[in-house]
Parts: sequence; C-alpha cells; structure tokens
Amino acid sequence: MSTLAIVILTYNGQKFLADFLPAVLAHADSNPVYVADSASTDNSVPFVRANFPAVRIIELPRNEGYAGGYNAALAHLRANYELPTYYVLLNSDVEVTPGWLRPVQTLMDTNPNIVACQPKIRSYQQRDLFEHAGAAGGFVDWLGYVFCRGRVFATFETDHGQYNDNRRVFWATGACLFVRADVFHETGGFDASFFAHMEEIDWCWRVQRLGYEVWACGESTVYHVGGGTLQKSNPQKTYLNYRNSLLMLYKNWPADGWLWGKILFRLLLDGASSVLFLKAGQWRDVLAIIRAHFAFYARLPQLHRQRRALQQQQTATIQLFAKSIVWQYFVKGKKTFGEIV
Repeated sequence: MSTLAIVILTYNGQKFLADFLPAVLAHADSNPVYVADSASTDNSVPFVRANFPAVRIIELPRNEGYAGGYNAALAHLRANYELPTYYVLLNSDVEVTPGWLRPVQTLMDTNPNIVACQPKIRSYQQRDLFEHAGAAGGFVDWLGYVFCRGRVFATFETDHGQYNDNRRVFWATGACLFVRADVFHETGGFDASFFAHMEEIDWCWRVQRLGYEVWACGESTVYHVGGGTLQKSNPQKTYLNYRNSLLMLYKNWPADGWLWGKILFRLLLDGASSVLFLKAGQWRDVLAIIRAHFAFYARLPQLHRQRRALQQQQTATIQLFAKSIVWQYFVKGKKTFGEIV
C-alpha cells in the first residue's frame, strides 16, 4: 500500500498541467500521482495520457467544483485502488519544490491526531511573498471572517522565515492540502453544496469539533499561481466567498453562541464592503454579495438540519480567534498577523 497519493483536480487546466505536472512527478518520491478531470473541454485528458503515462487518470462525468469534484475523485480512488494513509489535494496551478512532501508527512506521522496539514504557500509571480490562498496557515474570527499567517485581507507579507515553525492552526488551504484518507471518508468529505471556496475551512472546522487537529508545516514550501479557475476579480468568486462564509458560520457556530447577532452584524459589514466595490466601479461584485445573502437565507432550513446533526456529533470544544479581524485591520490599522496577535 502506498503511504501517500497526490491527487490533482483539474477543469480545463491543460496549460497548468503542462507547466507544473513535470515537477510534481519529479518530486513525488515514488508516490502515485492522479489527475482527476472534471469533464474538461480543452484536451486535458488526451494531453496527460500522451505526455505523462505514469499518471493515473480519473475521468469525472461533470464539473462539480472543488468540493464535489474531490469527493467524487477520492471515492473513485478508494473503490479502485488501495487506500493510502494520506491524500495530497494539489491545485493544478501549484509549483512544488524538492523535498516538499517529507516534512509534512513526518509531522503527521509523529502526531496521529493531525488530520489536515499544509506547507507554506508562496506566490508564484512574486516568489518572496506569501500567497492569498492559505499563506502559512489560516484562522477564523468570531464573525466568520478568515485570514492567514502571512496574509490578512490584501496585505501580503514577505517570507523571511517568520513562519518557519510547525504549529497548530484553524484551517489549512485546499491549494495544497494533506489529509488523512480514512478520516476524510469517515467524515463524509467536503460539503458539496459549497461548490468551491471555503469548503476546506468548513471541513477543518468540522473535524476539530471531533477532537482532531489541523496544522501548518513551515519546513515545506510550494508556489501557487492563484485564480487558475476563477480570477480574483470574478464576481462568481465574490458570490461563492460571501455565501460560503455565511454557510460555514451558521453550520458550525457553537450552540451557545450569539449566532443571529453575528449574522446581522455580518449583513452590515458585508453591506459596507459592497460600498467599497461600488466606489471602485465593480457593481457586478455588489450584485454578487446581494445574491450571496439571499442564497444563504434560502438555505436556512437545510443549514439548520446540518447544524443540529453536527452539534449531536461534537465531542470537543474549539476556540475561534477572539478579536474582529475587520476591526483590527481597517480601524486599528494592524496589517500583519504578528501585529494582530
């Protein structure tokens, strides 16, 4: 049985596969590499088959985003191959480095309670800066807003070794996510209704409620292009981020928390962010935020059932970041993780 399986989910990502798959294969340490294709129309599957015969291809019937796509791909892998100890969920637009696997695997081997872990994520374009998607490990504040060591909102720190430690975090990024395979399947995988964005944060929140841990490994580094499927300025990405943040908050917030007060506060703050989009002429993003809130309200009956089920399963108490990251960043002017904590 292989200890580790690298699984790359792709949709119309032939260019990224051509650019980055050779390094993945060169630094796979003899572990199998899978490409799970979400019904691409850009010749991705024939291209991989012709140029990378060592890669195992999983052809999915449709594009179900990151969440549903990985759920289907890993279910196929479990049914047709030997189950590894770890999956590495790797975006197609990530450049790996020599020795990137071993430090994370060693950390997880040392502590069996770690079920999710990430390396440091730096920018492919500006290689000394941390990248938006995960940076050096993420956290969630008491209103459900997410931020990272190395990246808070639009401030990206230069990596000069300040996050080279291995430490527990609240969430690890889906751009390069190591997970224990058995726990992933036992917990039902990602919430497919998220489609894309924040599904990995939701899953990290859920597994911590069961007593597991999430870590970041500062001894490993990869480089992420970012925006490979949806550009950062895409209104659909705005919609998914705002909607999924609310879905995640409602599902996972503790039973004794001031939930509806937080939802109301989020409505006001999201409205304020809409004003900023409007001033920048990005009216489509404003409409995306409005759509996100209505989609959240429409999902409340289903979310309530999920919330009750999760509360019944919970065995551990977890602690979110106690301060408001919005207040710290925009009002107090604290722009980096070190200043805020």
